[in-house]
Amino acid sequence: MIIVDSCGWLEWFTDGKLADRYKDYLANTDNILIPAIILYEVYKVLKREAGEEKALLATGYMQQATLAPFDDTLALAAADIALQEKLAMADAIILATAQAEGCQIISSDADLKDQANVKYIPKG
Repeated sequence: MIIVDSCGWLEWFTDGKLADRYKDYLANTDNILIPAIILYEVYKVLKREAGEEKALLATGYMQQATLAPFDDTLALAAADIALQEKLAMADAIILATAQAEGCQIISSDADLKDQANVKYIPKG
């Protein structure tokens, strides 16, 4: 299983300049784990920038993958990671989920690029 960070989903759904770099990861939802925070981020950005219909269509596709709920155990692990790695809440939740599930993260987020289980796709 892999986790594709919000930036990857947004690139793909908006046909951004990195869409081709993410398409192979996103074409097969059977191999994707989605932390609930990623669903939140993608829906929020798409609704704001492209409208509710596009946001709902995109998140409907995302929900074909396996969704990872955010529970008390993950919350405490994410808080520890945030303090240890000096990460924002969403990044810490994604990293904690990946560690708990043994997943690789695919991301263009510079805050995650030095993490051991991250495949970093540079933005430029």
